[in-house]
Amino acid sequence: MRSGKGGAGQIVLVVEDEPMQRMLMADMLYDGGFWSVEASDAFQALHLLESRHDIRIVFVDIKLPHGMDGLELAAIVRHRWPDIEIALTSGILAPTDDTIPDRAVFFQKPYRSQDVLPVLHRMIH
Repeated sequence: MRSGKGGAGQIVLVVEDEPMQRMLMADMLYDGGFWSVEASDAFQALHLLESRHDIRIVFVDIKLPHGMDGLELAAIVRHRWPDIEIALTSGILAPTDDTIPDRAVFFQKPYRSQDVLPVLHRMIH
């Protein structure tokens, strides 16, 4: 877990199978005042969601390994934890409005912190 420098101080679960992308996102969140926890696939993410009660946003790549993609994970999160906000991302796939859960947002990779952070801050307020 990385601690934020003031700001929102909220927990974001970053679900990304590429270690460098995961680290870059965690650093971006830290710079934006968030704390983060990380998972490399949907099953690790579900374990964290089941064991923690402080996660406010799930930031998930659509393309994930091991049989469950980010859209499936997002649907489970919306159903089981309706108060958690969801941000989806991909460099390959662009979901349609009917494939993403209500209130979820999408960021095309490569994304920029000045585009992502204000949206995440609005999601928690």
